Amino acid sequence: MDRLTAIREKMESSEPLDFEDAKYILQSNELLQIGEIARSLKIKKSGKKVYFVFNKHINYTNLCVSKCKFCAFYRNGDEPDAYTMEPEQIVQELSKMPEGIREVHIVGGLHPTKPFSYYIEMLKAIKTNFPNVNIKAFTAVEIDYFSKISGLGYKEVLIELKKAGLDSMPGGGAEVFSDRVRKKLYPNKIGQEKWLEIHAIAHTLGIPTNATLLFGHIESDEEIISHLFKLRELQEKYPGFLCFIPLSFHPENTPFEGRIEKVDAVRELKVLALSRLILDNFPHIKAYWVMLSPKVGQIGLHFGADDIDGTIGEERVTHAAGAKSPLGLAKESIINLIKNAGFVPVERDALYNEIEVFN
Repeated sequence: MDRLTAIREKMESSEPLDFEDAKYILQSNELLQIGEIARSLKIKKSGKKVYFVFNKHINYTNLCVSKCKFCAFYRNGDEPDAYTMEPEQIVQELSKMPEGIREVHIVGGLHPTKPFSYYIEMLKAIKTNFPNVNIKAFTAVEIDYFSKISGLGYKEVLIELKKAGLDSMPGGGAEVFSDRVRKKLYPNKIGQEKWLEIHAIAHTLGIPTNATLLFGHIESDEEIISHLFKLRELQEKYPGFLCFIPLSFHPENTPFEGRIEKVDAVRELKVLALSRLILDNFPHIKAYWVMLSPKVGQIGLHFGADDIDGTIGEERVTHAAGAKSPLGLAKESIINLIKNAGFVPVERDALYNEIEVFN
């Protein structure tokens, strides 16, 4: 019996993959077979449905004290394109959206001077003006920073944010769970222990979250696999992850431009498929079209993904690093992408409740 057949049998009998299985998948050239195994698990979980959400991204500031080496988005404050949005500007931005928006996705830099009250007021302003919109805001990195500037523990920070209107959390800031990589690329950012701790606390408080992996820079296969297993373990202990999103690194406009080539679609699809196979306790895997491009995202639906994100509105972080994908996609375009891939588009809310099925 060859290795992929054995892996398929494990999946069919709901037996988790081990480290060597995962390594074999990343290093195998049998791309279509790998995709087929991941696709079969996706079909088992959600049938032919592929989810999308009518959402808007708000990146409230590009000022950041962390200064991660791989980031093309952050500014120090004296550049002409440095900016910070006040709560009323965010409300104004959301007011431009057509009716029916379900989710606002809010992340930003670690602002050097804004107090914790700024973030509380931001949430309150959005919730007052858009009471039916799910506020998915602030990565674990931001939560850690709020703890530092407020003097509150992680739990207290999250309780205050939830009271102000926080509904769920994105999964950014995880990058890759490797102290080796962290020391080289983002030494000022929280490590894996704090990231995992913050998400565990959020789950116990009834705040669902997402999880991510940033790959395609200096990480090893082993570090990718270890990252996925740690997420799987946390989901077993503290369930609350809704979705996992693998993110491929964009080197343009970073110190790595010309030194690191963006990973190809084959690698992106392998990591996507591996994510579905290892994270069998995660309800959803996202082919995030902003990072992958709409076309590779569409192919990703055959590699285990059952979500393609949403309309976005205007995403700034990845586009600062040279992403060639559109800033946003119309709802009709997303529906066509999913249908043309042979799946059934389902508009969802932020928590994956189905709103409309487009047969």
